[in-house]
Amino acid sequence: MPEGPEIRIAADTIANVLVGNTVETIRFGLPRLRHFSKQLKGHRVIDVETRGKALLTHFDHGYSIYSHNQLYGVWKVCSGHKLPKSNRSMRILLQTETHSAVLYSASDISVWPTEELAEHPFLRKLGPDIMNPALEWREIAARLQDPRFERRELAALYLDQSFLAGNGNYLRSEVIHHAGLHPKQKPCELTRAQLGKLARSTLEISRRSYDTRGITITPRLSKTLENRGVARGSRRFYVFGRDDLPCYSCSTPIKYSEINSRRLYHCPQCQPA
Repeated sequence: MPEGPEIRIAADTIANVLVGNTVETIRFGLPRLRHFSKQLKGHRVIDVETRGKALLTHFDHGYSIYSHNQLYGVWKVCSGHKLPKSNRSMRILLQTETHSAVLYSASDISVWPTEELAEHPFLRKLGPDIMNPALEWREIAARLQDPRFERRELAALYLDQSFLAGNGNYLRSEVIHHAGLHPKQKPCELTRAQLGKLARSTLEISRRSYDTRGITITPRLSKTLENRGVARGSRRFYVFGRDDLPCYSCSTPIKYSEINSRRLYHCPQCQPA
């Protein structure tokens, strides 16, 4: 499933062709939504927002489209009105005079009055969005000490969207590794310095992934590996997907584990129990 950085990248791509422009053609692939086409057609898109893994397309007359990619949803943007060939099911088609934006395969889609989005059953449960540029490390550190979260293992907490929205499987492993903590540690067991490090790592890793379109290691390390002939797909992460390969810091083999059918990776040396 795409995580916060990937959803924000998709939103940026969509915003580049929709924001400030009038939607001249709109189609919904789900029958239950088709009556909204007339309500939204002819109106201007004023913003494309993300909240965690949800994407919100806001129109100038006070309505918004909520969509969640789930496991298989994907947005495509193209110039003109001729759509790319695809075996996927079209769910949303938004066309301006010059461009098309299409959502395929997703089914968690709805249309809301913008002012009522706070009541959406998914959105109202979300914590702060990790991709919100206004989010600061001190707010994350404070949430780590919140009674709702402080006694939960980091491995579980860093998938909980009510803690921080937009985190996912690869970010979890990468953030916890970058902070030098064991996945089974709990915030209540950490020192103030460790809490601060974890909070900063959360922002640093997620924002680096956004800036690099999916690479969480430092640009310097990435360049070094590239010069050695390592393909991009093999030099994206510190630990995620690297089981039994040497840690970049200490050469200890990375360990793989599974919690509730979700993959988790850590370095036993850099992240001692």
